[in-house]
Amino acid sequence: MNPSRDKTTVDRGSGRSRSLWMTNVELPAFRPLDRDLDADVCVIGAGIAGLSVAYALAKAGGSVVVLEDGATIGAGETARTTAHLSNAFDDRYVKVARLHGDEAARLTAESHTQAIDSVEEIARRENIECGFERLDGFLFVPPGETSELLERELEACRAAGLADVAWAERAPLDGFDTGRCLRFPRQAQFHPLRYLAGLAQAVVRHGGQVFTGTHAEGIEDGKVTTKGGRAVRARDVVVATNAPIQSMLALPVKQYPYRTYVIGALVPPGTVTRALYWDTLDPYHYVRVHEEAGETWLVVGGEDHKTGQDGDEGEDRHSRLAHWARERFPSMGEVGFTWSGQVMEPADALAFIGKYPREEHVWIVTGDSGNGMTHGALAGVLLGALVQGREHAWARVYDPGRLSLRAGLEFVRENVNMAAQYAKWLTTGDYPDESQVPVGSGGVIREGLHKVAVHRDKEGRVHRLSAVCPHLGAIVVWNREEGTWDCPAHGSRFDARGGVINGPANGDLPPADEPAGAEEGRRRG
Repeated sequence: MNPSRDKTTVDRGSGRSRSLWMTNVELPAFRPLDRDLDADVCVIGAGIAGLSVAYALAKAGGSVVVLEDGATIGAGETARTTAHLSNAFDDRYVKVARLHGDEAARLTAESHTQAIDSVEEIARRENIECGFERLDGFLFVPPGETSELLERELEACRAAGLADVAWAERAPLDGFDTGRCLRFPRQAQFHPLRYLAGLAQAVVRHGGQVFTGTHAEGIEDGKVTTKGGRAVRARDVVVATNAPIQSMLALPVKQYPYRTYVIGALVPPGTVTRALYWDTLDPYHYVRVHEEAGETWLVVGGEDHKTGQDGDEGEDRHSRLAHWARERFPSMGEVGFTWSGQVMEPADALAFIGKYPREEHVWIVTGDSGNGMTHGALAGVLLGALVQGREHAWARVYDPGRLSLRAGLEFVRENVNMAAQYAKWLTTGDYPDESQVPVGSGGVIREGLHKVAVHRDKEGRVHRLSAVCPHLGAIVVWNREEGTWDCPAHGSRFDARGGVINGPANGDLPPADEPAGAEEGRRRG
């Protein structure tokens, strides 16, 4: 299926906020699946992971079908990243070596390095104009802290094979002295949606087919069924949906959802050295510079917290980001963009990229933590080999079925937190009744034994949904910034009308007044 001649701007799908990448970009338009198909591989999800895998397999000569739930490619978390491409591993090489051993740390460094190289090579080969740029990255500690953490990380980096990581007297910030820091050469940045646009067109040129507006309802015996009633029969299925939609429990208990926040602010051209910047605060921060239409934008992310927990603090989180950034980048002007995204944090630091446990021909990509763009490209390399039946050295490192006993304490702590979220069944709710829910907002109320998610739209109309997440039954909460219902247990997210936009749930929140049993019938995850 070739993209139409029409162009379309990115679907905002996952919430109200709009990222810098969603402006001044045109994406190739694809249509929903309108017939049954046979293919070697069906890829579910058209973000960077799904399209990277589809590209690798289509280029190798396989017949590939890509199904995207959103109205456009890149409608999920790829549009909400800060688009760092880095081998400066987000959870640190010290932790990887401690939990998995020195060889796993070496393979982690190798795979991240090669993932960056793969984006550069694909952009060159397919003539994708996405602003790919190599630059240095700088990791520094907060004011007043010693460099002991960095000293340990430098030793771990070199043991992992990153021999060119070295000390710098300070990061190249004119208005702020970071003190001694680590310099990571040959990192990269790009425009994620422009890269996806070119990647999708390359998939089609190599014989692949891409369909948007197509929700995959189920995967069984090599058959992917869709909400529209069509199906794709395939030898292999790759699930690249941020959180795997076919997993009820196996993976959701090994990774944990976090919201992450971003601001985009204008700076005078030439006032900020083009580089990637990361600090070691908890929660941490990450920075890059982007030029668009003659303007220079400082893109600052961080202030993460558990999805659906810690209160509705989107405005506060963005304010904290702005305050942190102004201290370090005094030339920063007015904040023009604020947005948020969702990351899945694995208990043992490493992503899950490989064969889904107990499924012979189902493959997954998830657990990206703060390395989503790099992991998406990495998945293209790794699954591009594994799905074709070839062995690969990275496979054991990212094996979704692995068990890491050394991460047991983190596993227990996070799952105790998940279990605690079910206590919301016992609370009275956010408001005494639906009449108290403000216009343009939402909240959960109690009606007898039932919890009801009430949204009052800008016209004052009331929309009543079951507040019970169809994944594993936790009570959703209203996300004021994004205008979504978020599950605080496993991170499923739904739009204001109940439409599912993020797994592990794969079905909508049903209307509150549906007959008993209808909700169970809707479960698709």
